[in-house]
Amino acid sequence: MKRLFLVVTIIFVILVGIFQHSRNSDSDINYERFNLVTPGVLRTPDERFNNIKDYPFSPNYLTIGDTRIHYLDEGPKDGKIIYLLHGEPAWSYLFRKMIPTLTAAGYRVIAPDMVGFGKSDKYISIDDYSHQMHVDKMVQLVRELDLKDVTAHLHDWGGLVGFRVIAEEPERFSRIIASNTSLIAPGRGFLRDLLSYISYPLFKLGIWIQGPATWEEFIGGDGFTAWIRYSRYADNIDVGGIMQTLGNVSDEERVGYEAPYPNATYKAGAQIFPYLIPSELRKNEMAYRGVFEKWNKPFLIANSDNDPVTSNNPRLTEMLKRVPTAKEIVIKGPGHFIQEEAGPEYAQLIIDFINGNPHPFIKDRVVPVMNL
Repeated sequence: MKRLFLVVTIIFVILVGIFQHSRNSDSDINYERFNLVTPGVLRTPDERFNNIKDYPFSPNYLTIGDTRIHYLDEGPKDGKIIYLLHGEPAWSYLFRKMIPTLTAAGYRVIAPDMVGFGKSDKYISIDDYSHQMHVDKMVQLVRELDLKDVTAHLHDWGGLVGFRVIAEEPERFSRIIASNTSLIAPGRGFLRDLLSYISYPLFKLGIWIQGPATWEEFIGGDGFTAWIRYSRYADNIDVGGIMQTLGNVSDEERVGYEAPYPNATYKAGAQIFPYLIPSELRKNEMAYRGVFEKWNKPFLIANSDNDPVTSNNPRLTEMLKRVPTAKEIVIKGPGHFIQEEAGPEYAQLIIDFINGNPHPFIKDRVVPVMNL
């Protein structure tokens, strides 16, 4: 009986191997039919981005490793560079209300889409996404475009990735403005060093024990943990709903945020991003010690007073004050996505920051009419 079982198992393995070989070697397989550019990598069809609201910008692409990265390159090519890096679950569409103000003032705007977002390629498996992967891709983009004398604007996950990019290439960046974001790290000391090694395994265990969260639990104010539990375990994360909840966007604008995702298969990057937040505390800490605690160039923290992320977690801002040149202002009115609610005003703040004279502003919130 055991011998028969062994023979059947061997035959099964051989047949599976033959099938896989024939499938992978078949030149007639049309990956484009499934929007696959290579096994495991999706590309959103271009027509998904036709006629979305206020996004007339020309696409630019770089192939970095196994993915094609999309980025905007707007304004005069000889203008001083402003680097805009989006967060979760946004893409360069987030900056459409800011770019005209910045380019009209003579600046060159570079705004990439990270892997899994916007017009950039998307891994199908959440296992292909990591904090370090995002950092590596964005570092390579900065190097290949040979960006210098850059003003970096970092928002949300754009901070967690962007600060690490700057730590890899600090000489390319002349100033930093951070809004509603941070670089999360434990700080100095033996116990905190120990914490940097064990926090993420403990965090994952805690999320596993608590299990999935419903959409209602997420938007009901149950804080950071509910957001992680919802995004990590959702079958089809509601990107548009998140932007309307946190970004105060209209139904028409919601379509723009949902454009990169024809279905749930494309959403692995957006799904796993929150779960990765505490994944590299040790590397983040080394970035502080190696670069940011020695930073002698302008650094501005510009949070909004209605942001549920930084308002409910003041330590996020305190972490950034490890930067010796850090200055802080508070923008009154907008929520988490300042770029949506006060795009032109926020763009002017960046210009004023570059010119050495940034001022906070007030912008009344206007809630758009939504179809129910």
